[in-house]
Amino acid sequence: MNNIIVLGGGMVGSAMAIDLAKNHKVTVADFNQTALDKLKTKAPKIEVTQLDVTKETELKALISSFDLVVCAVPGFLGYQTLQWIIEAKKDVVDISFFPEDALQLKELAKAMEVTAIVDCGVAPGMSNLVLGYHNETMQIENFECLVGGLPKVKKWPFAYKAPFSPIDVIEEYTRPARYVENSHILTKPALSDVAQKEFEGVGTLESFNSDGLRSLLFTMGHIPNMIEKTLRYPGHVEYIQVLKSSGFFSEQPIDVKGTAVSPLDFTCKVLFDEWKLGETEEEITVMRITVSGKNESGDQETIIYHLHDAYDPETQTSSMARTTGYTATAAVNLVLDNKFSEKGVFPPELVSNHEGCFDFILHYLSERGVVYRKETILG
Repeated sequence: MNNIIVLGGGMVGSAMAIDLAKNHKVTVADFNQTALDKLKTKAPKIEVTQLDVTKETELKALISSFDLVVCAVPGFLGYQTLQWIIEAKKDVVDISFFPEDALQLKELAKAMEVTAIVDCGVAPGMSNLVLGYHNETMQIENFECLVGGLPKVKKWPFAYKAPFSPIDVIEEYTRPARYVENSHILTKPALSDVAQKEFEGVGTLESFNSDGLRSLLFTMGHIPNMIEKTLRYPGHVEYIQVLKSSGFFSEQPIDVKGTAVSPLDFTCKVLFDEWKLGETEEEITVMRITVSGKNESGDQETIIYHLHDAYDPETQTSSMARTTGYTATAAVNLVLDNKFSEKGVFPPELVSNHEGCFDFILHYLSERGVVYRKETILG
C-alpha cells in the first residue's frame, strides 16, 4: 500500500482522495479546515491536515514521507507548488492548470529524478492523451476538441454552474485563444467564432474559441491544424460578452463613493453564488475529440471520441470531478505501478505514446463509469 498526499481538498481533490483511498493510504492537505472536516466526515479513513502551500519549508517537510504527491491547488499557486514538490524529489501528478509553462521545470525534474505528469484532467488531459496515442500510428492533419461542463437544469440568464471559482472561469473568457491553422499559431479573442453544435442527449450547444491547447502547441507542433473550443448552452456567450464589453472583467479599480473597487473582484463576488455548483446538483460533462489524417495504410481516417458523463448520485460526485479527477488518479497508478517511470515533466500527450499507458487509463476510467465511445470513419 502506497502513501499518497493530495494537496487541495476541494471538489476535485476530495474525489481523487476518495478514489485513491480504495487501494492506498491517503492524506489530504488544505488551508481550508472546513473543507477538510467535510471530507473527513465523508471518508473517515482519509487523514487530513491543514497546510499553507505558500510556505516552502512547511510544504517540503510535510510531503517528505510520502511516495507520491497529487497537486490540486488553485492555478495561481500551481507553478511554484509544483517546483517545490520537484525540489523535494517527489513524484507528482498535477491538475492545478497553472498558466505558466510546466516544461520549464523539465531539467529540474530530471536532475531530481522525479516523474511529474501535468495537466492531467479531462481537457487538458484526456484530450491530450488521445492525440498523443494516435500520433504514434497516424499522420494527423486535424485535431479538434469540443468540451464543456454544464448544469442539467438551465437557469436564466447564464445557464451555467462551475465546481471552481468564477475567477478561473472568467480567465477562460478573457485570455486570448491560441490555435494552429496551416502550421501557424494564430491568436483570436476568447469567445470568438461562436458556432452551433449538436450533441446526442443534450441537443444544441454553442462552441467558442478558448486557450485550451496549452502544451500541444509545442509538443505536437508538426500537426498543421489544432483547435480547442469550449461548450455552453446557447445564449451564454452573448451574456458574457455584455459583461466583458461593459467593463465588468476589468482589473483597473474604479472609485465607488470614495472606495477603490476592482470591477473583476465585484463581478466574481456577484457571480460566486450564481455559478456555484451545489454539493448534490446534477451536471454533465460533454466532450467530442476528433482526430483525422492518414493511417498506417495511407488511407484517410477520422477517429472521434465521444464523452457524455453525469453526476453520480450514489457517490455524490460531480461529473467534472469524476472526469477530471479519475484521469489524474489513473495516472497516479501508472506511476506507482511503474508502468510509466520516465524522469522529467510530461504533459499527457507524452505519456500516452508509451505502450499500454493509454489503454490503462481508458480501462481505469471505464471501471469508474467514465466511458469514452470511439467512432472510426474511413475515407
